[in-house]
Amino acid sequence: MAVEVKLITYQEYLAMPEIKRRYEIIDGEMIMPPAPTIGHQWFMMNILDVLRPFVKERKLGVVLAAPVDVVIRREPLRTRQPDILYLSFERSGKTPAELIPMPMLEIPPDLVVEVLSPSETRRTVADKLQDYTSIGVREAWLVSPEAETVEVLRLSPEGAATIKIFGVGEMLRSEILAGFTLSIEEIFS
Repeated sequence: MAVEVKLITYQEYLAMPEIKRRYEIIDGEMIMPPAPTIGHQWFMMNILDVLRPFVKERKLGVVLAAPVDVVIRREPLRTRQPDILYLSFERSGKTPAELIPMPMLEIPPDLVVEVLSPSETRRTVADKLQDYTSIGVREAWLVSPEAETVEVLRLSPEGAATIKIFGVGEMLRSEILAGFTLSIEEIFS
């Protein structure tokens, strides 16, 4: 006997109470992955500790850490929660005062950062990149704790293209954040 899955609509989603746990909604189905590991959170925070001040000091936009829902589409409802996202004020046309009350983000971020977990497959990563590409995200960083690398990808209507894979001994750079650098060692230390 098959278990029937209750699919969530956009309107039901808006009426839901705040959930403190990470999840994504894939074609109406709420998917809750296991909680991130300490290492996952450690590496994410190491990036956030450098990225957020860089963006804030230059008044470029906002940098947010998961869980923040990014709406991919309303019907059937699909959301993603990147580990970190950057949204420029220029692209969004919004001020912080306008962004803060939003229940979710329906404006494509300029940059998403995904710290890869051991449970992720090539398919799940490809699906995320496809979703981000479909809404107009411009750049993605795939952080591999296992390899101690960060793959920077340019996202465009043609798909995801690797700009460079940065490893130990190198400085991470971004096409969309001119002047930003981050030592790969600093991420994984």
